[in-house]
Amino acid sequence: MGRLVPAVTRALDILELFLDGEGTLSAPDIVRRLQLPRTTVHELVSTLTARQYLVQVPGQPGRYRLGVRPYQLGSRYAEQLDLAAEGQQVARTVAETCDETVHVALLEGADVIYVAKVDSTHAVRMVSAAGRRLPAHCTSVGKMLLASLPGPELDARIPKDAELPGMTENSITDPAVLRTHLAGIRERGIAVESRESNPDVSCVAAPVRDRTGRVVAALSISVPMIRWSDARREELAQLVAKGAADLSERLGHRGRA
Repeated sequence: MGRLVPAVTRALDILELFLDGEGTLSAPDIVRRLQLPRTTVHELVSTLTARQYLVQVPGQPGRYRLGVRPYQLGSRYAEQLDLAAEGQQVARTVAETCDETVHVALLEGADVIYVAKVDSTHAVRMVSAAGRRLPAHCTSVGKMLLASLPGPELDARIPKDAELPGMTENSITDPAVLRTHLAGIRERGIAVESRESNPDVSCVAAPVRDRTGRVVAALSISVPMIRWSDARREELAQLVAKGAADLSERLGHRGRA
């Protein structure tokens, strides 16, 4: 790695102050927050303003807000994102931490489609593949995605009078029971599925959001019942929430789980 340029580092430090939720900042604010000389801050702010990274706030002399250039760069970054590729990288990191099978899935109609997958190294593990399609209501990722839908959209995908197919004897097949279950998922922010798509596997899942805050995918960890317990479920719930938050951040979302 080459030598860092101090002036560039300080300029970026100024821009990143706005990530903390600050709408506007004055030069004295920046001096105080970054402990930089006033002359240095004045020169950096003048340069950032000239390049449209900052603009002066109308009617508030000496105060600055983000300009159009960071938005343009962020939009360009978002355009080149590949959810499957980003999801595969995050899934690999999560799998290395827990040594269980990790999936990233999208919602399509009333089904989920797995777009990324990393296997456990255990001899006993869940068998699946990227590209596989399953009924959403039978999986943790699917229930997480269904729970994130507005009511009318959920009704369109899962009609209240629908006959839901079951994959195991534990699958939820009653739409009313499913809606009660989804309400609990919305409250907790984590979905759990116990032997509903595979009689020998349980899963936990968390939502993945894009830069607008919209849920666009879900990340899950799947565990054979021989390694499943209440304590393991709680441990993996924290890990899957962190993994989903990391993937959301890669997609431009600023919030954290």
